[in-house]
Amino acid sequence: MTGESVNRFLHGVARALAETFSLPGPVLEIGSYQVPGQEDIADLRGLFPGRMYVGIDCRRGPGVDLQGDVEALPQADASVGTVIAMNTFEHVAHFWRGFEEIHRVLRPDGALLVSCPFHFKIHNYPGDYWRFTPTALEVLLEAYPSKIIGWHGPKKRPAHVWALAFREERSPIAAEQFAEYRRLVAKYARQPLSWGRRWRYRLGSVLFGRGLFASYLDQECWESVCCNSNVRSFRRTRRQAPPDEVLSMSPSASRTGTAGSFCADASRR
Repeated sequence: MTGESVNRFLHGVARALAETFSLPGPVLEIGSYQVPGQEDIADLRGLFPGRMYVGIDCRRGPGVDLQGDVEALPQADASVGTVIAMNTFEHVAHFWRGFEEIHRVLRPDGALLVSCPFHFKIHNYPGDYWRFTPTALEVLLEAYPSKIIGWHGPKKRPAHVWALAFREERSPIAAEQFAEYRRLVAKYARQPLSWGRRWRYRLGSVLFGRGLFASYLDQECWESVCCNSNVRSFRRTRRQAPPDEVLSMSPSASRTGTAGSFCADASRR
């Protein structure tokens, strides 16, 4: 179920999150089937050394330890430390049932790492039903009081969205952790264009308008927001900016409670 939309950028995001936060075991990966030719980026087991790791998918094959359905998981209540669902929920017909099942099997101190495509081609198995915006993930993860939500690509047409969400017995995400996560995303989450393709797209954007080529030119641009219920929330916007860029702060209201909004602006390259 992981499908063709898994890419090196999202693998880098997963690595950044796994190195920033202590994600408890056992780990359950939903949609763990590894598409031939993608094994080097679809295999996430190496990011969780020393933890029991089970891959579940609706079809048997590479990376699958257990055949099953996210809408009716075989795991017991509160038995899983971390659930991973990378580019899976677009293939789940009743996705809300899947999110309910994940919440059921997670321990009260557990974590959910999820990513979904937004602007991406139809890729069927068993079907391709849905697309999710950052706001959609925020709504679907309302039961998790502490979370990071991110997306990459053009601001109005992101390629993918992702989130790391913690259940109620986990400590809120600290500003230092969010800063370390951002640093590691900038280090690991890379999917650069070749020199030739980049200049062709730039020339095309001059001749025909940037909108036609933004999905390619901006694929390494990303943004993230950290939401902690009843505590300060931190927002970071990154548009291919150098690591020493200056942060500016402006207070704002947040849907997760009183928050400060931290934004770093940089020109597109």
